Amino acid sequence: MPELARRYTSNYSDYRQSYTPRYERPMHTVHPMPVRRTVNEKKVKRNYLIHKIISVAFVSLLGLSILPVGFNKVTKGFFNPTPYKNVKADYQQMLFPTSNYLANDWFMGQRALRGAEVKKPQMTFLKEGNQLTELENQLKNIASMYPSIHPSVYVWDYDTGNYADINADESFATASIIKLPVLVQLFRSIEKNQLSIYDEMPLTEYYRTEGSGSLQFKAANSKYSIDNLARVMITESDNSATNMLMARLGSMTDINSGIRQWGLSHTYVQTWLPDLGGTNRSTARDMATILYNIDNPKFLSTDSREKIFDYMGHVHNNRLIAAGLPAGATFLHKTGDIGKMLGDAGIVYTANHKKYIIVIFANRPHNSPLGKEFIVKASETVYNYMVK
Repeated sequence: MPELARRYTSNYSDYRQSYTPRYERPMHTVHPMPVRRTVNEKKVKRNYLIHKIISVAFVSLLGLSILPVGFNKVTKGFFNPTPYKNVKADYQQMLFPTSNYLANDWFMGQRALRGAEVKKPQMTFLKEGNQLTELENQLKNIASMYPSIHPSVYVWDYDTGNYADINADESFATASIIKLPVLVQLFRSIEKNQLSIYDEMPLTEYYRTEGSGSLQFKAANSKYSIDNLARVMITESDNSATNMLMARLGSMTDINSGIRQWGLSHTYVQTWLPDLGGTNRSTARDMATILYNIDNPKFLSTDSREKIFDYMGHVHNNRLIAAGLPAGATFLHKTGDIGKMLGDAGIVYTANHKKYIIVIFANRPHNSPLGKEFIVKASETVYNYMVK
């Protein structure tokens, strides 16, 4: 072989031995490059340490200045008895400052708030049929004649369930109409044997109050049966008798608790009678529901119903809804009258043997006779519509 060819072959052979194709090369582990800390990173770390030291110092200083004050003012009082042993803090009142006048129930011996029972209400709610729009329009026309009167009207027909509704879900002051739920709760308690209509209560100065009723003029410590107190509460709208019965039932809180169990959410007692400020409130629909359940054998017994209807059939005030009814109609009801509100609620038995519930509230200028005029005309209109 010529020298030149031999030299080329030798060089190519050496190249082949030293060269390995890429796909035949062994895999090598790739080692990360060492991280080099820069001057800025060191500065950030140093600043972070300084900030941490400052934060700890600030929190420590704050704690040293506040904790002693808090200990002396609050914590120390729990461990060291007060030098004023006759003065005791009412922690319940401190935690719940509105409980005394908003409570409607008792929980573990403390006043509490309770919503209406909606899953299993004790009362049966009215089953409404068709809305009596023609009657509603007639009532609205009457209301337009009395622009200073703001009314709430609810009418419900026993035969059909048809109803008329004008602001029936708006909350109104009830005045003495609130005595109806008090009366119902009284007989619910009697049926549970918590008291008897023959039990007696003395008329003390604590219960004596002004307003309607004759008990305010009776001798101190004279005794009256529960039956007598209930009768004058409804027939004379006696405020002293109402306060005595509410106290006997366990105060306003227990009455409100009962109302919530019935399933009513807009009716409550907040003030002893007379409630001249109008803080005892309800709606026309709630009152109609109460009236309906007086005649509900699943809610009240026959004896209780007969007693209640006997009281309601002898109400002395016949100048409101009753004044708009003709001869031959029967009305079982309860009226309410304070300066800013006039109302009446009851059950009408017509001369042709129809039966309907009617509730009318009328907000008015103080003691304005226009409230009475509106109620009488509205009552007459409703009666004529229901018997036609």
